Amino acid sequence: MAHNRKLVLGGVALTQVKLPARLTALALGKARDDLEREIIQSSYLEGAPFKWIGLIIRQGLVNEITPHYQKIDQKDGELPLAIEVDTIQFVDASLDKATKIYRKATLLALLHVAEKYGLSAERIRVLFAEMEAQLTEAR
Repeated sequence: MAHNRKLVLGGVALTQVKLPARLTALALGKARDDLEREIIQSSYLEGAPFKWIGLIIRQGLVNEITPHYQKIDQKDGELPLAIEVDTIQFVDASLDKATKIYRKATLLALLHVAEKYGLSAERIRVLFAEMEAQLTEAR
């Protein structure tokens, strides 16, 4: 895949719940753009054995905290990952809420990748802590 992206997000439904395609695309795009900027600015990928991360967010029945890994693609440098989120969270979700759900799943995956490959994740940890604080305040 010829592109300059450092983070590519995609979504796949594991249930028969119908989520609005436009909402999903917009939320994934916003989460990707925001977090990709952070990845670049924080030098997150410095020293990584891959060039970019491809994360498929599975819309299923559970909220996973650990991503599923595939082998690094030596041809294009992708680290393919997948993580599942509970689809019920998306029912009647606004764009802002859907973006936060995707953002949280992506941050969890990025933290796990950093731990596994010894990458600098200070900025990612800060973003995750800020998100957790916002979610706690909203309750």
